[in-house]
Amino acid sequence: MNTTVTPYLNFPGNTAEAMRFYQGIFGGELDILTFSDFHVTDMPAQGTMHSHLHTGSFAFSAADAQPGGEADWGTSRISLAIMGDDLDTISGWFDALAEGGTVGQALASQVWGDVYGQVTDKYGIAWMFNISASS
Repeated sequence: MNTTVTPYLNFPGNTAEAMRFYQGIFGGELDILTFSDFHVTDMPAQGTMHSHLHTGSFAFSAADAQPGGEADWGTSRISLAIMGDDLDTISGWFDALAEGGTVGQALASQVWGDVYGQVTDKYGIAWMFNISASS
């Protein structure tokens, strides 16, 4: 089983700018995907749907917050993202973390081909799950 935990940052519409700033500091390969890349019409076309910076020794991802999402940030704009290819195991983790917590988005197939979902556990920690389409 190939699974990682990845820090995932959210920004109020300036993700691309911030990630280029981080790339300038840390180096590495930066991928930025916009909402228009996936034909999402209810978000700003050039807004960042997903970005990922891989430096060779560490990596993190980021996206523009959904409209109104900033209100839920509190003092943190970080989620833990579990990304892997074992549907049964990762779905079990999702279900276990959802007990006593809140499902923000049920696990479901997405426009990029993977299964994705979000849950905030009973301790208030936000988790994102992405299960690759190869599973």
